[in-house]
Amino acid sequence: MAKRSKKYTDALKLVDRDKSYQAEEAIELVKKTSIAKFDESVEVAVRLGVDPKKADQQIRGAVVLPHGTGKTQRVLVFAKGEKAKEAEAAGADFVGEDDLINKINQGWFDFDVIVATPDMMAQVGRLGRVLGPKGLMPNPKTGTVTFDVTKAVEEIKAGKVEYRVDKSGNIHVPIGKISFDSAKLNDNFKTIIETLHKVKPAAAKGTYVRNIAVASTMGPGVRVVTSAYAK
Repeated sequence: MAKRSKKYTDALKLVDRDKSYQAEEAIELVKKTSIAKFDESVEVAVRLGVDPKKADQQIRGAVVLPHGTGKTQRVLVFAKGEKAKEAEAAGADFVGEDDLINKINQGWFDFDVIVATPDMMAQVGRLGRVLGPKGLMPNPKTGTVTFDVTKAVEEIKAGKVEYRVDKSGNIHVPIGKISFDSAKLNDNFKTIIETLHKVKPAAAKGTYVRNIAVASTMGPGVRVVTSAYAK
């Protein structure tokens, strides 16, 4: 096992590993046990009672957090003509067509999110091999394949985050930074949990929300009481 630093060991002592905390208390503990010198991200991890191998139980989407994530996303938009102008006016960092496709093929990835108009997807699809593994491929389910590029760009800039269940039934989503006050982190946390309930697959059986934990980038995880969110 990797040797833990003294700071991490001391922080871990503040967390009862056998206890689940109310969300507000868990978030306070995450802030208290932050050990890094930089402004750590805060993430929520949720284990869901779904079988991702089944098409009707795959969960993927996006939601705008009320207080954002504390990170400014660099948005690339594949569009042409008037839609390209709209994307630029909305604040997209990069807008283009084949020029950007060629640039990405050459190894350029100085962006965080890609938005594409539907008429560009045939060309963008050629980037599947390089964008897919990085989770950057535009997708209608997350609102990143759309003709409404203004809305897409503005929502991403405002703090839109994507969520996607992994093969083990887990979802990991950032809810802000350690520098956020607890109320903002709580609001973002609740938004994520409420959203996951809204997209609960009809085919999911038994307990839906099985485990919840919150943690900072370098700090220990803190378990959250799931009874209020389990149904």
